Amino acid sequence: MSRNIVTFHYTLRDTQGAVIDASTGGEPISFLEGAGQIVEGLEEGLRDLAAGTKAHIGVPATKAYGERDEAQVQRVLKSLLPIEGDIKAGDQFRAGADAYAPIVTVVGVEGDELLLDANHPLAGVDLEFEVEVLAVRPATEDELAHGHAHGAGGCCGGGGKEGGCGGGECSCEDKEGTCDKPDCGCKG
Repeated sequence: MSRNIVTFHYTLRDTQGAVIDASTGGEPISFLEGAGQIVEGLEEGLRDLAAGTKAHIGVPATKAYGERDEAQVQRVLKSLLPIEGDIKAGDQFRAGADAYAPIVTVVGVEGDELLLDANHPLAGVDLEFEVEVLAVRPATEDELAHGHAHGAGGCCGGGGKEGGCGGGECSCEDKEGTCDKPDCGCKG
């Protein structure tokens, strides 16, 4: 089975119709089919849609951000967390220095303790997407090897951006010259 790069605009609503997010008016989303870059139910709904198609895609919580897991709500001493200053319910922060540490939401403050929720904010929420498919094309060998869509400027959008596909930093001398890391996406 060949894998495609799908580019689309979306408006995301909850089941009451409130807009949660939208790409319209900004950059469209491009993803490599089967790479896990968008929620499972949305990818399933986009499968086999042709460019130019507008569609409504309902995604149950189980195929979006999962059901809420009450075990992800825990009481923690404020002094154990990497945060400073006044903290109130609704605040969000990364629970550690690692870039992959979960983002938690403060759901309660009780003295020196915080009640933290590590569930995704949309866990347990059924989602409604209005989508417009802008383009569908076969993925290139580079995109398949790297596991994501490449922008018009090459790998990772080009233009000398840090953290190219190799995960390292661009080491070009002048962002216009010759790059010694050819797959970082620089112009050189």
